Amino acid sequence: MASWPLPGGRRRAGARRGSPSMAGPAELLVAALLTLCAPRCCLGNPDAKRLYDDLMSSYNRLIRPVSNNSDRLTVRMGLKLSQLIDVNLKNQIMTTNVWVNQEWSDHKLKWDPQEYGGVTELYVPAEQIWLPDIVLYNNADGNYEVTIMTKAIIHEDGRVVWNPPAIYKSFCQIDVQYFPFDKQDCFMKFGSWTYDGFQVDLKHVSEIPDTNIVPVGIDLTEFYLSVEWDIMAVPAMRREKFYSCCEQPYPDITFNITLRRKTLFYTVNLIIPCVGISCLSVLVFYLPSDSGEKVSLSISIMLSLTFFFLVLAEIIPPTSLAMPLLGKYLVFTMILVTVSVLVTIAVLNVHFRSPSTHRMAPWVRRLFVHLMPRLLLMRPPQYRIEVDEGSSSSAKSAHQGNAHVDDSVIMPEPLLLARPQGLRQADPVVGDQPPGDIERAIHNAMFIAQHIDNNDDFESIREDWKYVAMVLDRLFLWLFTIACVVGAAGIFLQAPSLYDQTDPIDVKFSQVARRMKKDYPWTDV
Repeated sequence: MASWPLPGGRRRAGARRGSPSMAGPAELLVAALLTLCAPRCCLGNPDAKRLYDDLMSSYNRLIRPVSNNSDRLTVRMGLKLSQLIDVNLKNQIMTTNVWVNQEWSDHKLKWDPQEYGGVTELYVPAEQIWLPDIVLYNNADGNYEVTIMTKAIIHEDGRVVWNPPAIYKSFCQIDVQYFPFDKQDCFMKFGSWTYDGFQVDLKHVSEIPDTNIVPVGIDLTEFYLSVEWDIMAVPAMRREKFYSCCEQPYPDITFNITLRRKTLFYTVNLIIPCVGISCLSVLVFYLPSDSGEKVSLSISIMLSLTFFFLVLAEIIPPTSLAMPLLGKYLVFTMILVTVSVLVTIAVLNVHFRSPSTHRMAPWVRRLFVHLMPRLLLMRPPQYRIEVDEGSSSSAKSAHQGNAHVDDSVIMPEPLLLARPQGLRQADPVVGDQPPGDIERAIHNAMFIAQHIDNNDDFESIREDWKYVAMVLDRLFLWLFTIACVVGAAGIFLQAPSLYDQTDPIDVKFSQVARRMKKDYPWTDV
């Protein structure tokens, strides 16, 4: 070990030229451990390394692994659904997290385990061997093929198993007819992009002989339950399609996923507020006309319904094929509110009528004052009893007095100065007071009495119009209540999922749900 000279030409103490430095006990222990571990770290698994070198020495990953070019290579495929990430209604895209199971036989990757120390399996990077170009045909917004190159498992008999994870975004045609009580049928179609059916035959890993349909075509053992959807069925079907360009068939496997929506979220956040708003539209007829807020309340309800329409338009796709149930109910409620505004205006017109502008027809009085209140269980107001009694007594007194007074509030001047026949017979009884003054005083008193009677009749007719408006309000209150209940029931009860009591299969097959239920018993899975 060389030593550096210090200032003044001296060397550092304890450092001699060419003499090794003294090592401590810790350094010796580390050196001993490295010496013991060096052969294993460097050699690893020599049999597996030798097998890998022999297999890859003359292997070409670009050539289809068959003995003859006319041979057909069978690729078996399956899916293991891990998570249903999202079902985008507006863009009609289903996002899933799956494990793609692919198995095929490669005759170039066979060996005798006895020649390689009993090695029966070999894990190699997938990009170093031939892979089938299986892609997702109905890809919407993502990768057509698997992007994560995990290792493949090669067995001694040449069987290759590759299970890469993938996140697929597939197109799913959304049916909004029964939203939010809807079911959706989505699918994922896989097939070879390059090879035809005579070169690469695609089959399901759990294929049943003599049939192309697998009832449970997707493995749900590692599925994490969705908070929005229930999985009802996952069949798989193998098909062969012929294109106009080629005579060879192109096989594919279609994995169908039937989803049923969990409706609690939309029931609480959309349906209940809409039903509450429709109830407010009915209560418009219970609001007194004198309050002056009937039309304002109806307009406010219509604005609220417009807001819910905008929310619904942001959720569902812009399709013209069908209108969702919630949209039908909003349209129905908006029609009711519009009609209620028109009816309210008509009722207010009746409420503020007076004898000077409108004359009440006899049939209106019979229908809305005497008949309809009994049918609607309404009691006549107290003023009606008093007015009826007062009118009969006034008519009787007028008949007995033989006095004639005009119906107008302001009596004409000739009638005011006229001398009634009864007063002429009473002239001799009067004392020294001039007959003309007494006659005018009597006529003035009769005019005042007639004016008071006319005012009473005027107010009575006005109250009759108000009572007719009240009867109309009560009538439309019942009609709109029945219409709201029948309309809501008739619209929402159309959904078939309300009568579907089938248990979802994801809860049945998911081992993740069982483990979570066991480890976290307070959770609802």
